[in-house]
Amino acid sequence: MAVGIFGLIPSSSPDELRKILQALSTKWGDVVEDFESLEVKPMKGAMTNEVFMVSWPRKETNLRCRKLLVRVYGEGVELFFNRDDEIRTFEYVARHGHGPTLLGRFAGGRVEEFIHARTLSATDLRDPNISALVASKLRRFHSIHIPGDRTMLIWDRMRTWVGQAKNLCSNEHSIEFGLDNIEDEINLLEQEVNNEQEIGFCHNDLQYEWGKKV
Repeated sequence: MAVGIFGLIPSSSPDELRKILQALSTKWGDVVEDFESLEVKPMKGAMTNEVFMVSWPRKETNLRCRKLLVRVYGEGVELFFNRDDEIRTFEYVARHGHGPTLLGRFAGGRVEEFIHARTLSATDLRDPNISALVASKLRRFHSIHIPGDRTMLIWDRMRTWVGQAKNLCSNEHSIEFGLDNIEDEINLLEQEVNNEQEIGFCHNDLQYEWGKKV
């Protein structure tokens, strides 16, 4: 049974989301008269966001339903990265064929192309041919030249995270996790690898992402 989209997706800006879906349906020629009739399915696996697959029938009944993904951002994640930088990177990577297309943005989330795929199993990953394909795609991914400042970000970013952790933790937890020592360890590590640093594009949960899309 179809589930009402705006009742299920916890968007802080349902009107903005509605406008995006209306624009997409008009562009695709599959105009939806009643958006509450769209089918919404919560998806598993997202770590910091809530994601939903949205589908609606096409005018030509012999074709499969159109599907897209609505991503609702989790609370507090902006502490860890800049959302505008993420969107620019997302769009650039998509243009190079390494991810879904950005279809629209609304306050607190975005709408993306839905990619039909499955997560690789442990058996899949033990297959030399599949592992070689993953390695090849990773090499191409890491070779993407992202435009913009070529400044090393990791060190200042880790220091920022330590500062945020100290602000959020009690004194007891700060001592338990050794937060006062971590910045010294970051400084030491930076000095140790100073002559071997190389600027590159990466994504910390890329293994999970490629596991879904290979």
